[in-house]
This record gives sequence, C-alpha cells and structure tokens, in this order.
Amino acid sequence: MPGYTQGDNEWSPDAKLAVVIETATLSEAELGAYCREKGLYSEQIQQWKAACHEGAGRQEDQEKAAQKQSKEDRKTIRQLKAEVRRKDKVLAETTSLLVLSKKLEALYSEDPDSGEDD
Repeated sequence: MPGYTQGDNEWSPDAKLAVVIETATLSEAELGAYCREKGLYSEQIQQWKAACHEGAGRQEDQEKAAQKQSKEDRKTIRQLKAEVRRKDKVLAETTSLLVLSKKLEALYSEDPDSGEDD
C-alpha cells in the first residue's frame, strides 16, 4: 500500500534491532532507498539506534551494580562467618564453664555425714 508506514509499535524489538544493524553501514542514499522499500523514516531508525545505545548503557550500569552488590555480599558473608566463629568459641567456653560449675557444685553438695546412719 503506497504511503503506508508501519508504526513503531508494529515492529518487534528484534525487528528494530535488525533494521539498525542492516542500516549501520549504509550511506544516506542507500538509507533513503532502504527506508522507502521498508516504509520507514530515517528518523525512526535513528530513534531505534539511540534506544539500542541507551539499552546497552543501562546493561553496563546494571552489570556494574551487580558486581558492586556481589562484592558487598561477599564482604558481608565474610563478616558474618567471622561473627559465627567468634560466637561458637564463646558458646564452647560458656558450655565448658557450665559443665565445670556443675561438677564443682556436685562435688561440694555431697554431705560428708550422709554415709553414716547413726
């Protein structure tokens, strides 16, 4: 249909990317012919190209943020493991002291006269 232009919404993201890739090396004259053939405007292709660059930039930012979060997570895990080791040592020491105190209490609670029935 002459003069019919597909709207941006009718092009899938994959199709838009394919158009951007196909037109990346075209001259102005070749781009004009391509646009007439596909029913596009060169401004649409420029917008799609800008969106591709923007998306790539966002992806880099997300990767950097993920790396930073991963580094922070590893640091937190290391700190938590150290805290658990410290608490395990304190718990072992407390358990030992409790056992010793019970043994000592048992030792002193024995009545020396309890063995005699007079």
